[in-house]
Amino acid sequence: MKHLERSLLQGVPPDLPELTRAVEFQQRAARVGFDWRQLPPVLAKIREELVELETEISGDGPRERKLDELGDLLFAVANLARKLELDPEQALRGTNRKFQRRFGIVETELAKQGKCPEQATLDEMDAIWEQAKHDES
Repeated sequence: MKHLERSLLQGVPPDLPELTRAVEFQQRAARVGFDWRQLPPVLAKIREELVELETEISGDGPRERKLDELGDLLFAVANLARKLELDPEQALRGTNRKFQRRFGIVETELAKQGKCPEQATLDEMDAIWEQAKHDES
């Protein structure tokens, strides 16, 4: 057996955001053919990882197993972003901004009713959320 002198994955900066690191690992592995050529297997992998996470959530296994399965799901989603030539950090940044904007609308609308989020029901907050979402489109 030949001794490995240097891994293809060496040199990926450890201080990169983890989604970006995942994409870089996957790009390097893809250079040597360790990659799916089409999207259907990537999407199937995401579904598989989601089922595995759901199984861990429904069981009473250790927290570490849930954490591991969540990481696998995120890694698979990062792979989808890579295959779509989209930056997962940019995608998440945009979604975070959208969430912040919409939740701000929830807070503002509740304040107009003399309430804070802690005093509202999920149904009330969700109705405002859905209206904000509708108004944006």
